Amino acid sequence: QVQLVESGGGLVQAGGSLRLSCAASGRTFSNYAMAWFRQGSGKEREFVGRINWNGGLRSYADSVKGRFTISRDNAKNLVSLQMNSLKPEDTAVYYCAADGRRAYSGSGNINDYDYWGQGTQVTVSS
Repeated sequence: QVQLVESGGGLVQAGGSLRLSCAASGRTFSNYAMAWFRQGSGKEREFVGRINWNGGLRSYADSVKGRFTISRDNAKNLVSLQMNSLKPEDTAVYYCAADGRRAYSGSGNINDYDYWGQGTQVTVSS
């Protein structure tokens, strides 16, 4: 079992920045690829970005590419999402997730992730 706890959400004006963090506990953190997903009101949960076990492989949804950066610190059991140039359409609950079966590559498929945090709300005002 892996327990995940997100933090760092809040209210920000369009064009601003936020940094989300996800603290992991339980199993060996470096055995997992990590990802961020988000779910806007009335929408399906969607992929934001992923990072493999050592941070050497990352990918992002087209909607956030160039604005968001995912990183991890295996020594601290942390994965972060730096969000810059935020837009109102980025408003959502953001979730971190862990995948222990594809640690070397990670995945953008929501169904590949076994462990989820409780989410943190990000609201971007126009």
